[in-house]
Amino acid sequence: MNVGAAGWPGWVGIAFVFAVACVGTWLARRYALRRRLIDEPGERRSHGVATPRGGGAGIVVAMLAALAMSSAALTGPQRALPAAIAVGLLLVAAVGWIDDHRPLSPWGRLATHAIAAACLGAGLLAAGMAPLVAAAGALLALVLVNVWNFMDGIDGLAASQAQLVALACALLARGGGDAWLALALAAACAGFLPFNLPPARIFLGDVGSGALGYLLAAMVAWRGSRAPADAPLLLLPLSAFLLDASLTLAARVWGGERWWLPHTQHAYQRWVRGCRRHGTVTTAYGTWTLLAIGAMWLAAGEGLAVKMLALSGCCLGGVIAWMWLRRTPLPPGDRE
Repeated sequence: MNVGAAGWPGWVGIAFVFAVACVGTWLARRYALRRRLIDEPGERRSHGVATPRGGGAGIVVAMLAALAMSSAALTGPQRALPAAIAVGLLLVAAVGWIDDHRPLSPWGRLATHAIAAACLGAGLLAAGMAPLVAAAGALLALVLVNVWNFMDGIDGLAASQAQLVALACALLARGGGDAWLALALAAACAGFLPFNLPPARIFLGDVGSGALGYLLAAMVAWRGSRAPADAPLLLLPLSAFLLDASLTLAARVWGGERWWLPHTQHAYQRWVRGCRRHGTVTTAYGTWTLLAIGAMWLAAGEGLAVKMLALSGCCLGGVIAWMWLRRTPLPPGDRE
């Protein structure tokens, strides 16, 4: 894949992003331990050992550097897009950082996320993309910020899924600026994951989970605007998180529960409560996403019927898997 053409930083830039994320995560862990930013085990959490949070700050700093390099490599109106993504990323990360230190109102967080989503939409418009693309990108940002926050509950899951989705965006792009930025995001996740794989030494925190969702929305919107015919296929790598989050949310709303409160009812949470092995669940979700990326690659460039078959097959399979996982037997004494 040619990621160094037309003045782009290339693989040296990718290596720099990885290094910044790695060092940034290490520093974030030291800060969290010093400030006692610790997630204690509890009935609404899936981990059993007190673990520091906020390591996603390393990813945020690394991606701000990547966005600065992207803006320097672009010319004309296109330069507005990385700048707009950076502003939105700062907003999402800042409200997450505050929430990692002291609880915030969910509605205040949502309002900030909406402003950040509007920044992405404005950046897409300024870069010359259609209003419909800009609106879709803003809506996707609002959705994925919260989906990644909901799904960040076990070791390695949210960061590994973000890495795979970013790689899928780069694979579909096959080169160019959006491919470089997607690879940069994958490298930033790679710098964080050694600290987060089971047993995790630090968690993403709200600063990191929301930031990952926002950045993925930007990657998907940028790639989708360049190849509108293949844009729906980018839902395939996102399917594991989108299906688990949306189906669980629908079940909670249907059941009359206060859906905005923390819980452990997602399929991945139910599974890990049954098997007690974070690595097993994270690996299984990664396997699903790799298969979805394979389906995306095979369907790219094909007719509408093939694309719809891939999407519908993935959706049906995901619904069946979600229903099966939700029936996973819990250990004795463990209750919903």
